[in-house]
Amino acid sequence: MAMEFLFSANKTFSLNYFCEKYDAAKSSVSEDLFHLNTTFKQNGLGEIISNAGATGGAYFIPKITTEKTQEFLTDLKGKLQAKERVLPGGYLYYSDLIFDPKITNMLGLIFASKYAEKKVDYCLTMETKGIPIAMATANYLNAEVVVARREAKVTEGPVVTINYVTGSTRRIQTMSITKKAIKPGKRILIIDDFMKAGGAAKGLVELVKEFSCSLAGIGVVIDSQNPENKMVNDYFSLLKLKSVNELTGEVDIIY
Repeated sequence: MAMEFLFSANKTFSLNYFCEKYDAAKSSVSEDLFHLNTTFKQNGLGEIISNAGATGGAYFIPKITTEKTQEFLTDLKGKLQAKERVLPGGYLYYSDLIFDPKITNMLGLIFASKYAEKKVDYCLTMETKGIPIAMATANYLNAEVVVARREAKVTEGPVVTINYVTGSTRRIQTMSITKKAIKPGKRILIIDDFMKAGGAAKGLVELVKEFSCSLAGIGVVIDSQNPENKMVNDYFSLLKLKSVNELTGEVDIIY
């Protein structure tokens, strides 16, 4: 029962469904739901909302606590500030963190908590580092994952392709999504690992429009403080990268 709620956010389960599945009385199922909801809340995972009515029912909303979010981000910030992560050119290495299942799962829960009430149908990301985060987020939101590619693949059939301008280098690049991936009229949440100037995010927003869908939001793990003016508005970031000093190895990150 717990697993069905955790990975089926916003999906209503009737009491009759659980009664038939577990051969239990409604009173027993109701009591189990009460204890399960208490456990979810105590562990900072979310809550079960019960519907009134003849048949009854309940659905799950992921909702991590502020305390758990701050604790996790403080730990992640500490990992990112390790001097050995600074690469030549002032870049920051964090691929190992993005592909760590425990970290990715928490990132997904935080984003899912933020957008739980947006009724998200798809989590859209750009290849490749954004994929595990989008997968984790979609898992909690009971949504599908769609990946935009820089180069279309023959095996995916007809695609929708747009040109976009990168915010940092001002170069024109392309991104594509197969036509079969998204149905019109759906709500799409954009998820990515990093945002510098927002060029890729703006391109993804344009793709959302091409599919006649609405934007539920934009969530990124890290955004760069510079440039201050991004090419997209109303995005939600967990950490802000202020500077990377290649000489001293100091990484300044805030949240």
